[in-house]
Amino acid sequence: MGTKSREAIFGGRLHGARIRARAAREEVVLAVRKADRAEAEQWSLQLQTYGGPAQPSPTIGQCLNGGLGWLEVECLRCRTQASLPLDAIRRTRDTPIWKLEASLRCRNCATRRYRPPVKLVKLTAEREIERYALDRL
Repeated sequence: MGTKSREAIFGGRLHGARIRARAAREEVVLAVRKADRAEAEQWSLQLQTYGGPAQPSPTIGQCLNGGLGWLEVECLRCRTQASLPLDAIRRTRDTPIWKLEASLRCRNCATRRYRPPVKLVKLTAEREIERYALDRL
């Protein structure tokens, strides 16, 4: 007569541990997503309220993970505003948002010698302003 297999003895505990680990992993993912969104919203509100400082800022990946996928910018010369999708910007996901400001230029009021820079306005979850001709990264 044999003894019970290890699977029969410990199978229920092992299955329960797998279920608890999966639930904990999902909770961590939701907590990280919530923290990323809170940080991005705080930075965006600080940018709107005080006009800066732009750094330190959340990364592109944190903004996308938090659900804020649009960056609103304004030309310093013609005051044209535009919403840019963060997922279409050709930079790594660990690039801070404030580093994008130096790379963006207004093509709407550009001359042959001068392309005016833009300033960051806020982060949004949905596009609020139609896109216009703005130099992409």
